Amino acid sequence: MIRSFVFSQGKLVSQDIGLDLMHSFLFDDDVQIWCDLEQPTDAETRTVLEKTFQFHPLAIEDCVTVSEQPKVDEYENSLFLVLHAVDFVAQSHEFSTTEIDLFIGKNFLVTYHNRPVRCIASTIERIIKNAALIAKAPDRLTYTILDFLLDNYEPSLADLSADIEKLENDVLAGQSRHVLSTLQHLKAEVQRVRQIAAPQREVIGRMARGEFKLIRAHLLPYFRDLQDRLVDFSGRADRYRDSLGAIMQTHLALQQNDMNKIIKVLTVITVLSTPVQIVTSFYGMNFIHMPELQVQFAHLYVLLVSIVMTWLIYWLLKRQQWL
Repeated sequence: MIRSFVFSQGKLVSQDIGLDLMHSFLFDDDVQIWCDLEQPTDAETRTVLEKTFQFHPLAIEDCVTVSEQPKVDEYENSLFLVLHAVDFVAQSHEFSTTEIDLFIGKNFLVTYHNRPVRCIASTIERIIKNAALIAKAPDRLTYTILDFLLDNYEPSLADLSADIEKLENDVLAGQSRHVLSTLQHLKAEVQRVRQIAAPQREVIGRMARGEFKLIRAHLLPYFRDLQDRLVDFSGRADRYRDSLGAIMQTHLALQQNDMNKIIKVLTVITVLSTPVQIVTSFYGMNFIHMPELQVQFAHLYVLLVSIVMTWLIYWLLKRQQWL
């Protein structure tokens, strides 16, 4: 699907124009164009990227190839960005990422993505309501898209934080079933956030430092704000990693404590049963002459001796505060 928006003097003047007309507008400095390709066909991709805008072949190759690494490349007449939108899927407790490719030019912006993303939908909604706020130049429109993209990090990280808090409560409550598998899963998701946020911070940081001529000077503070937000996201991911490490240590300590209790109980049972074992073992031997056989109620006598010895051991354990 190809969507296009044409702006002039901060106003939306046309939508979804033909590609031939779009190509002619590229030579009009008074017109700004945003072309969005959402789940495009191969034919649409070739027509827009190769024929209409005539981007560099290497940039087109990077665009149509899935990349896990954010990047920014500068070409003669455009700036090419690879970034990732994130979404936390509550059912599977996993981060879902969608690659967004942007071509920024002097009077155009082209976005490419293989799935619908919220930041694009939110930007289109903002344009329909008030185009003058964001339609002044491609770098301003790019900032708006990136601002919406980072807005979605906040609820995703909040959902991840809620899962970590729930895991911690389960560990402290003694509900240790599936703790290790959940812990490893959440650690993998936290690591994924760190791997996404850190490179994107570097990409936006280069834009914020004014390395590229297509980003106007008065917009640099806005891009620095985006960089600061990514720094905060990375810091939160680091804290989540530390929290998971602490949960792991707590879980292992509680498991060790439970094991010690089990060993203590088994040891006490063994010690208390020792007198009975000694007496019964003694009388289980084959004697030719055993005086107790001639004594009436000898078995009660033996039982009484066993009980007294067992009680005496129990009293000694209590006195030493081992029970």
